[in-house]
Amino acid sequence: MECDHLEKVCGKGSPPSFPCLEKGSSVFRCGDCGSLDSVWLCVTCGVLSCGRYVNAHGLKHKEKTKTHSVCMETKEMSVFCYECDEFVINDTTDRYIEKLRGCILASSLTTEVESGSAAGAGRSLRPRTKRTVTSPVVGGSDPKKKKTQSQVKNLKAKNVKKRLGLKNLGNTCFMNSVLQSLGNIEEFCNILTALPSLEHQLNTSKEAKTAMGRLSADGIIVTEELKKVLRALKEGVEKSAISPESLFHAIWKVVPRFRGYQQQDAHEFLRYMLDRLHTELLLLLPSRFRNDRIEEVLRGASLAKSQSVVTSVFGGTLQSEVTCLNCRTTSKKQDPFLDLSVDIPQQFTGPVRKPKDRESVPTCHIHDCLQKFVETEELADTERFFCNVCKSKQPSTKKFLIRRLPNVLCLHVKRFRWSAYARTKLDNHIEFPLNGLDMSGYLLKNLSGTRCSNGGTSLYDLAAVIVHHGSGAGSGHYTAFATNNQAWFHFNDCTVRESDYQTVCSSKAYILFYVQRVLDFSKV
Repeated sequence: MECDHLEKVCGKGSPPSFPCLEKGSSVFRCGDCGSLDSVWLCVTCGVLSCGRYVNAHGLKHKEKTKTHSVCMETKEMSVFCYECDEFVINDTTDRYIEKLRGCILASSLTTEVESGSAAGAGRSLRPRTKRTVTSPVVGGSDPKKKKTQSQVKNLKAKNVKKRLGLKNLGNTCFMNSVLQSLGNIEEFCNILTALPSLEHQLNTSKEAKTAMGRLSADGIIVTEELKKVLRALKEGVEKSAISPESLFHAIWKVVPRFRGYQQQDAHEFLRYMLDRLHTELLLLLPSRFRNDRIEEVLRGASLAKSQSVVTSVFGGTLQSEVTCLNCRTTSKKQDPFLDLSVDIPQQFTGPVRKPKDRESVPTCHIHDCLQKFVETEELADTERFFCNVCKSKQPSTKKFLIRRLPNVLCLHVKRFRWSAYARTKLDNHIEFPLNGLDMSGYLLKNLSGTRCSNGGTSLYDLAAVIVHHGSGAGSGHYTAFATNNQAWFHFNDCTVRESDYQTVCSSKAYILFYVQRVLDFSKV
């Protein structure tokens, strides 16, 4: 967004001469706690403080000074305004922000050069990979037991696998949180990244080229760009955070609504991404892959034409039942779904207002949201059902039940409400289990063999959580928690930290990804 506070808080004229940017200064670290993670520079006075997801000294600095509301991240060089609670994309009339970025970059390069010179003259600025010394040291021997090269390689791969961050390209935390979640759902990531190149199919098949031309005039294949990002996260060979810039620009070209650097809704982005992948896979995958069961997709056997990797992993089936209150006739319809959007029941929210001091708010569980989803509701007069028996629109009720569960269950908690004047966020904490989410109570009864995608189990374990921090949909910040190698990690753009289950459970979930305990891709 464009910030109105820049002109007031930024200096004028020449580039700033902050002490931390002078020659000989050390690396950027928080002046209060010494943290090297998420260090922000106050554009007004040059104080270095850590971000709100470390120890929040940047926010405390703003609260102390009252007016120093704008700061710049010293690695990504993105600009944030605490007053607006939003990332900033504009600059002052004399381009103060651009000059400050240049000063930070020059200071960072000087520090790298000096540290490289101290280690050895003529050293390259490129990060160097440590090598394992296999020959004995002249004049002595290594007293420690040596590890084989394969052991060192496996240990290194285990330590860095899937723990890379993603650079924030300017309010792209909504995209980063979705990408990190998908990248840590192995049931989806492994299959997608192993599929053949869609670009090759587009270049060699006239039928695919014609079909793709109807979808996108630019020939952009979002699936291929996503595969590149997921492979980079999976292999974990980079030294620092990777940039999803190519994927972001590809999305810009095919979806005008995502252009620019405004904050977007993570759920809307997730749904667009899955829908786009599904369409591209149906159009471009060779028929032997497109028509195969997913568990055999790498060997080559047949999915229905409406099925893809996306629908076989995330796809389930709902059954809606509309009952006429006049003649009691019930009309049934089956609908596919990729996610379930569930409401927070009214008894846990009350009126849309902030609770008073010491006012207790009842605790909501995800099962309460799911129960509300399947409960019978009476349709409004404007939504009256046309009854084929009564031959007219009649008062009616409607209810949903799950006919077939997906292999990966995506639950979207509807935290945002629309009013005549604003979009308000419900900031309730919702309890959710890390293991053993039982979906059997929301399934269609007496439906043998098709109730669950794997013939019986309805238990799910949590794989990832997307959290929205802030007060509104058009502002705030998205982060994600995901489990990897039996450990939980917090993904906050380029920063990745190991977390614990208590922190995950205390988060205010916006999107939950649950994986079925016993997977089976045959019943699709």
